[in-house]
Amino acid sequence: MIALVDANSFFCSVEKVFHPGLRGKPVCVLSSNDGNIVALTPEAKALGLRRGDPLFKVRHIVEQHQVALFSSNMMLYAAMSRRVIRILRRNILHVENYSIDESFCYLDGYERFYSLEAYMRGVVEQIRTWTDIPVSVGIAATKTLAKVGSKFAKQYPGYQSVCLIDTEEKRRKALSLFPLDEVWGIGRSTLSELNYLGISTPLQFADRSEGWVRSHFHLPGVRTWMELNGKPCIDTAEVMRNQSVCTSRSFGEMVEDLPHLKEAVIHFAGSCANKLRGQRTIAGAVTVFLTSNRFRQDLQQYSNAATRTLLVRTSDTLEIVNRALDALKEIYRPGIWYKKCGVVLSDITPDKAVTWDLFDPITNRKERDELMATIDRLNQRYGLKSVHLAGDGSLSSKGPHDEPAQQPWRVKSEHRSGDYLTDINGLLTIEI
Repeated sequence: MIALVDANSFFCSVEKVFHPGLRGKPVCVLSSNDGNIVALTPEAKALGLRRGDPLFKVRHIVEQHQVALFSSNMMLYAAMSRRVIRILRRNILHVENYSIDESFCYLDGYERFYSLEAYMRGVVEQIRTWTDIPVSVGIAATKTLAKVGSKFAKQYPGYQSVCLIDTEEKRRKALSLFPLDEVWGIGRSTLSELNYLGISTPLQFADRSEGWVRSHFHLPGVRTWMELNGKPCIDTAEVMRNQSVCTSRSFGEMVEDLPHLKEAVIHFAGSCANKLRGQRTIAGAVTVFLTSNRFRQDLQQYSNAATRTLLVRTSDTLEIVNRALDALKEIYRPGIWYKKCGVVLSDITPDKAVTWDLFDPITNRKERDELMATIDRLNQRYGLKSVHLAGDGSLSSKGPHDEPAQQPWRVKSEHRSGDYLTDINGLLTIEI
């Protein structure tokens, strides 16, 4: 059996941990530059707010009902996510972290000694006691069914945070009640095709024959059908490895000059390289893209992208940054006011599958790999970006009160909480 542990409204829940006065009140977390709502509590949904709403369009609701707003703080959320994962790994031997707020736990053999529902409720209570983060758990034979169970556990209090789908009767009932558009693996195009074929529930899809499914859908659709029928076939670790790695931002202010764009690209490329090493993969290509502000038709419009192929696949920050800067120089045009840029790493493989090249100009790759490993250990011990490239803008000129000046390409975050778990200068102070 597989359990999916899913944190409820995770970003908002983390903010509420450090602002206990917000319990039971509407809370929203905003996107880059505080533009859109990306996470919200049930209390905020009850007011008519929805994920994706532009803040300026719902400002009247926010002000009327005193909705608490927070800028996204991924450092804080990631630090809390690590604490939740550590608790899971204290209790379960095999845990696969799927996303910042979701983890798959493999429970094969646990049923011989425990009631799976009772055991996972104990884990849920431990997470709540140690972190104050509420989580919901779905337990089933496949990952797709476990996701279905977690949604029921989150929606209905009667499950006491854990929904177990362990019989054919429970599987069929769950699939008959679950919305088809919320099934993991069914996107817009697949949903439209299913509706066209007269299928409106997951159970109707699961009841079709394998031959019929294969004749109408490609492999992902067949895998979803198999998972809904209790046949595990999705390797999420492999799915995550095959994805490209991207870091991009809309700038807080428009940027025209090349030095500031270089700072942004160095910062983004370094973040991408860190992600590669974190998932133990390497990339074979680096892409940089630039776009102007499409909402400012009074300004000259421009967008472009360039790709550089790496002779040897790598996760070396120095090499990836250099190739990214080469691509930036190719597509940069002076006189354009840029609103967004990003770095994308592709052609990703596991880091064990390195193909060497006889004409590789870098002759000290072993030492470079050791350098990257050392930097990662230091950043893990002393906090992210404790050791970084000087060119990413963190060592720019000082502003008022001897604080680092805000680069125009950095996102606006007027409602950002402190890095309470990763920065000693951001520790909470309590007046008694």
